[in-house]
Amino acid sequence: MTTDLQGKKIAFLVAPKGTEHDELVKPMEAAREAGAETVLVSSEAGTVKTNRKDLEPGEELQADLGSKDLQADDFDAVVVPGGTVGADKLRADEDLVAFVRSFVEQGKPVAAICHGPWVLVEAGVVDGRKVTSYPSLQTDIRNAGGNWVNEEVVVDNGMVTSRKPDDIPAFTQKMIEEIAEGVHSGQRVAR
Repeated sequence: MTTDLQGKKIAFLVAPKGTEHDELVKPMEAAREAGAETVLVSSEAGTVKTNRKDLEPGEELQADLGSKDLQADDFDAVVVPGGTVGADKLRADEDLVAFVRSFVEQGKPVAAICHGPWVLVEAGVVDGRKVTSYPSLQTDIRNAGGNWVNEEVVVDNGMVTSRKPDDIPAFTQKMIEEIAEGVHSGQRVAR
């Protein structure tokens, strides 16, 4: 399996405040090391604040684009990190939710870790899919028609999901593999 992401452009979502730092930064660094261009996307361009262990302050980062400036056509994949506060803010942004849904509609890879799958639920893209997440989301995923499982990392036709920060190495490996593969014909939105 190839892990070369040369020529790939990946959107990494980040809430204005509350995204879990390591779930954002470690996969983003790995994607860059594999040759991808990474773009940090938030509700608005500018300074964002990450968290560690959900409530402890992380670092400030600069979001390159705001949600009003986004088109899935401009990217090869999207990554949704967790953090309870951050994921909740991301799923409340209708433009970011529509952006994520567009990737699934186009068959492009989507990756979400920890509480990040809340955005997938909000986007209506988990119905009939095998998905994992932080365990507290399992009822939300099942209620949205997803088949929630307690596994380190799950891949379902270009959609990669993981449970928690401890799973970042496995998550990152599968994320890179799926992005390297490109468009997945099995990626779909249930109607």
